[in-house]
Formats: sequence, C-alpha cells, structure tokens
Amino acid sequence: MNMTIFALGLAVMLAGCTATGSGSGQGAQQAVSAQPAENEQQQRAKVHTELGSLYMLDGRSAIALEEARIALSADPNYAPAYNLLGLTHMVLNESRLAEDNFQKALRLAPGDPEINNNYGWFLCQNGREQGSISYFMAAAKNPLYTTPTKPYTNAGICSVRLKDDKAGEDYLFTALRLSPTNTQALFWLADIAHRQGRHSEARQWTTDIEKMMEPTAEVIWLALRIERKLGNRETEARYASQLRRRFPGSPEHRLLTQGQYE
Repeated sequence: MNMTIFALGLAVMLAGCTATGSGSGQGAQQAVSAQPAENEQQQRAKVHTELGSLYMLDGRSAIALEEARIALSADPNYAPAYNLLGLTHMVLNESRLAEDNFQKALRLAPGDPEINNNYGWFLCQNGREQGSISYFMAAAKNPLYTTPTKPYTNAGICSVRLKDDKAGEDYLFTALRLSPTNTQALFWLADIAHRQGRHSEARQWTTDIEKMMEPTAEVIWLALRIERKLGNRETEARYASQLRRRFPGSPEHRLLTQGQYE
C-alpha cells in the first residue's frame, strides 16, 4: 500500500483519529507545543510557529518556512520551530533538511512527545521503520501526552511495513483502547485480518469505520475485497458502484477496473 504522509492533511491542533486510508499514519501533523510560553521571546516564537503550521497544512510551504525562521529569530532555542521546519521539509521531500531540523528539535527538547512522534514518522517514511518504534514509544509513554493513540497507531503501521503483523496488531489494539473512535487503527486491523484470511473479522472492522465516518476510497476498496472473499457478490457490487461513483480516477478505482483485487 502507498504509505504517503496522509496525516499532514489534518488540522494542526487535532488528534487526527477520524481519518483513514492506505497512508493513514497519525504521523507528522502537529508542530506547535502545548507548553505555555515562558517569556515574551518564546511567546513570539510560539505565535509564528502556530501560524507557520497552519500555512504548512494549507500547502503554502514557503510561507511556513519563513514563519519558522521568524520564530527562531525571536527564540533560537525554540524546539517546536525546528519541528515545523522538519515537517515542512518532509512535505517537500527534502529528507536531509527534514532530518537535520528534527534532530535539532530533539536536542533542545528530547522528551517532547510531538517531536518524537513526528521524527518517528519521518524515519518510517524513509525506510527506517525499525528505528522509528523507539521514538513512537517515547511519545506514547510520556505521561503528559494527551493523544498517545497517535504514536501507537504509527508504531502499528510501521510494524506492518516490517512484516511484523503480530506487533502491528498489538500496537493497534492499544491505540484503539486509548481511543475507540480511532478509525486509522480500525483500518489497519481490518487490513491485517483480511490478509490473514480472517475475513469476517475484517468486515466487522470496516463496518465499524463506516458507522463513524464517510468511507474513503481506501476503506471502500478494502471492504469490497473482503466481501469478494466472503462470496457476497451483491455487497461487493454495491461497493464497486460506490467506488466508481464517488472516486473515479482514484488508484483504487483503477485497480477495480484492472481487476487487481490482490
């Protein structure tokens, strides 16, 4: 599956547990710090970092980079501004610059859960999945972190990429216990169950997703293939019609047209 940085399309201040897809990592989505500013310089840095984060999510990377630089001119040691630079360069596929800035952020704030989560996602997206897990766990186990479901979900996704479905399921079940509405965790649990031949279980996971959100092309395509394995041709046809109608031209629609169900 295509493991793109789907989570960057989410609102910057949200936990991101209501979206899903083949690239669904909670991942790199929050650049600002939840900690209050300690002085006027840090407050100015925080404001520009928050503004830059919004520009980044709006696809205006050049302005996001400029806002991060303004933040650092106000406070050269403001770790979230380096985190924003890392995220923005990640979006721009500038891996070396992204890593340099994530590492600067971690040197300044090694315990920051958002930075650990984001750097872990960067590693996972760049073929270093094994190394990503420790950063996700550092984020998840921080007692002050309000959304530990995110790094547990990311650890599950990256474990699947390592072909370790057992570890993947363990992390995803933990993510789901922490947030029962985490549709990304549900999606990947359905994917694992489907690949392992547990199609009835997989169907239950996708059914749960559809109760919580309007299904994406990825969810519809997975549900279609599950119904196909179960021999439910009428339901399969309904999903196929929905995919054609709502997502023409999507990668999933192309696979359907080509008959590539596996």
